[in-house]
Amino acid sequence: MFGLPFIDIAVIVGYFTIVIIIGFWAMRRISTQEDYFLGGRRFGKVIQTFAAFGQSTSPDTAVSVTTTTMTNGASGIWSSLNLLWATPIYWMICPWFRRLRITTMGDYFEERYDSKALAGLYAIVGALGLMVLLSVGYSAMSKTVLALTPKKVEEFTASERAEYESALELDRLETADYAALGSGDRARLRELQLARPHKIHSHINEKALVLIVSLCVLIYAAAGGLEAAFVTDTIQGMFILILSVMLLPFIWIKINTQFGTHGVLGALRVIHHQMPGSFFEVFGSPTTIDFTWYYIVAVTLMVVINIAVQANQITAVGSAKDEFTARFGFTTGSFMKRTATLLWGIFALMAALAYRGVVRDPDMVWGVAALDLLGPLKIGLVGLTIACFMAALMSTADCLMITCAGLLTRNLYRVAVPGRSERHYIMAGRVFGAVVLFGTAMIAMQFESLFEQIKFLWEFNVIFGASFWLGMLWRRANRRAAWVSVIVTVGAFFILPIFTPVLVPKLATNTSLSRTTDPKPLVRTYIAREADVEARAAEIARWENMNARGEGAGVRPEPLAVGQRFTKTYTLPARAIFWTDGVRIDDSGVKRGYGRLNADLVLIDALGFDLSKNPHALNETIRVIFRLFTPFLIIIVMGFLTKPDDARVLDRFYAKMKTTVRLDRDEDARELEHSYAQPHRFDHLKLFPDSNWEFCRWDKVDSIGFGISVVIAFAIVGAFFLIVHIGG
Repeated sequence: MFGLPFIDIAVIVGYFTIVIIIGFWAMRRISTQEDYFLGGRRFGKVIQTFAAFGQSTSPDTAVSVTTTTMTNGASGIWSSLNLLWATPIYWMICPWFRRLRITTMGDYFEERYDSKALAGLYAIVGALGLMVLLSVGYSAMSKTVLALTPKKVEEFTASERAEYESALELDRLETADYAALGSGDRARLRELQLARPHKIHSHINEKALVLIVSLCVLIYAAAGGLEAAFVTDTIQGMFILILSVMLLPFIWIKINTQFGTHGVLGALRVIHHQMPGSFFEVFGSPTTIDFTWYYIVAVTLMVVINIAVQANQITAVGSAKDEFTARFGFTTGSFMKRTATLLWGIFALMAALAYRGVVRDPDMVWGVAALDLLGPLKIGLVGLTIACFMAALMSTADCLMITCAGLLTRNLYRVAVPGRSERHYIMAGRVFGAVVLFGTAMIAMQFESLFEQIKFLWEFNVIFGASFWLGMLWRRANRRAAWVSVIVTVGAFFILPIFTPVLVPKLATNTSLSRTTDPKPLVRTYIAREADVEARAAEIARWENMNARGEGAGVRPEPLAVGQRFTKTYTLPARAIFWTDGVRIDDSGVKRGYGRLNADLVLIDALGFDLSKNPHALNETIRVIFRLFTPFLIIIVMGFLTKPDDARVLDRFYAKMKTTVRLDRDEDARELEHSYAQPHRFDHLKLFPDSNWEFCRWDKVDSIGFGISVVIAFAIVGAFFLIVHIGG
């Protein structure tokens, strides 16, 4: 069936059966909203560690790292590794989420700003953000499964064959030295880069696959609640670790067999010998437009700030039995993911050599590799790969689904329909879960690449990021300031970019807005490697053919020898400045912008800055910084211009946030009442006494844990550089 042997199908069915059984087993233990949405807050370190690892490691993580690394070289690993610098921060802020003692992040905005309306708006925005996050996993899973069930070339339809031929042509033009291309080939290269034709086509319809998986997840997740999610996360974490290492020995064998080397070091040396030097530039090769050092810094800062307000933090951390378990489990699980990221990066470096010229869409390379390396063994490993990806999606999906259902149930439905039974609200949560899952499936079908989804998610939480951080740390952050910040951010950065092109369709074909970057050709000097020699030989042969036909072939390329120093001219692809999904020629031959309109860049351009002269990465960096700091500036200005919120509400909130969580619930309740009665009992812990700032001094556990986390982060970066340069 679909090109898979019976044993692979049996492995997939067997795994799903086990997971569904766990879901219905956990269903028996659900009696309250806390049981369903937070697992009764009874999880220890092991469950919390694998829950943190599992809920943050959906199929997109391995696939997106592979995609961006194959596309951008070693610098592409930063697509996931940029979260590394947020990990030490987790050690410091995880106690916050546990000390809040709430069910959803929406409850935080209700308590801190004394506003059910603000909590309700957060519920909508937070749920939508998690749906986008989950949609990335859907896309990664579907692309991998499609790659594992490919059609043969002779089975292509006429349109699929035409697209396949265009993909082959694009491969040839992109590997050529731009300086050696004639004017016709340069124009054709630009045209094909905008079209992005696919080389691989599958027996399976992608949209049908996404909808079927959504239904399967719904049946399992709606039954068992968070406890089922976290128990399966532990199992799924094991599967993800298996997935992270399973293909490595096989791809090492493939490369060593092909090039006559042996061992891991032999394979790494081959990569350095065969691949261009630009491939190993950690902060962006000449061909990259996504990961320059300044873009990495900007995105890292955004991720560190925005990750804290993501709604699933309360679910993942607030379900721990005490705050040390919360911080230990989440930080350890996050470092497990960073380590796995290195393994995915190693695989991507290998795959770039093993499958260069074979895979047009790098999102599909994991599936292609699994089918190629594991399929011939016929012992169920392809089925295990599919099960791993599906398990990763399911365990992330149920956790995020329950988080979204909790937001919509507690902060919207419960406010509109108060006074109902716990069973009633649990059932409402299951209904909202269904809406979330199928809404996620619809979102997944709207994006053409994983990286575009990831970038959208990185930016989405700016809506409430400033309100969260300043609400935690500054008493003068008030309800009015939060509302103004949220309204301006949503309007300027999301509603306007999405709906303006719909209401004014002519904007999509506006000549000024359809401009692209116009990067200058870039000249770099390298030591020739085997890949460079082969590429130059192909360019010379092509030049000779064109010259023989009397076509304008440009200057004849000079032959290369391994070890020879040479220069190569690169042209970075022109990228749309104002449209998130790019600019392409439509069926009527008109240049048209697609996706959301970057209104902030339109404003900057209108002020007289010619953004077409900037590299695409610089424009993206400007946009990220503008979006990140605007909400903070609004709240700070409004905080000084308007009256503070009710002092009694603020005293009660900050007293609770300074009261350590006790393992015994009765003792914890007594300590809270003591703090509420004496709200200033912990003011001696403030770093800035008699001020509106609520920074507290670190204790021994804070300092040691943060220090160890920083050391581990630098160790992972060191391992990253070692892996990239070993054998070179």
